[in-house]
Amino acid sequence: MTKTWVVIPMYNEATVVGGVIEGLLDTFPNVVCVDDGSRDGSITVARNAGAIVVEHPINLGQGAALQTGIEYALQDPNTDSIVTFDADGQHRVEDAAAMVDRLHAESLDAVLGSRFLDSRTTLTPMKKLVLKAAALQMKAATGMDLTDAHNGLRVLGREIAGRINLTQNRMAHASELVHQLSSLNARYAEHPVHIIYTDYSKAKGQSLLNSVNILAELFFK
Repeated sequence: MTKTWVVIPMYNEATVVGGVIEGLLDTFPNVVCVDDGSRDGSITVARNAGAIVVEHPINLGQGAALQTGIEYALQDPNTDSIVTFDADGQHRVEDAAAMVDRLHAESLDAVLGSRFLDSRTTLTPMKKLVLKAAALQMKAATGMDLTDAHNGLRVLGREIAGRINLTQNRMAHASELVHQLSSLNARYAEHPVHIIYTDYSKAKGQSLLNSVNILAELFFK
């Protein structure tokens, strides 16, 4: 994994991001956090945990943070793959490592995580409905037969990562990324991942809010 960079968008995650970074570093020695205008000490925590931190002076949104992180990782001439990984503890290191292995073993451009290829992830009925609707909409729009179009755990090969240009900064960036992979005729596969919805992420309202945002994106864009 020495040629892989993990990109973590970060916004006010000081209470959890240190543990996420420490959990990654045993497997992935190259971790960059893109701080998106945090005001809670996230930058100090991330650096103390061993990550490189790139700073946005103001909050620009997750899409912008991902784009900055991808561009940073590509500055390393040895980079051959990039993992996008959430700061809040929902993603598992072992899933990311398996996805990187699969990218190389199958000569793929992208490996996309899916909550729906096995039964490990527990979802509310509303979130499951919204995510499945989003996947169907994305298949109709792009032709990519995905079961989970809004999963933040992804692996991109160097060549395809260099051709990604995210301009949608907030929720719409996930759809934009899929559209770009489709237009680039990327060789892709979905991989089963276990998303862990913690008390922390639920307290931030991510599960319900993301569902509402996805619906708004689908029907009002």
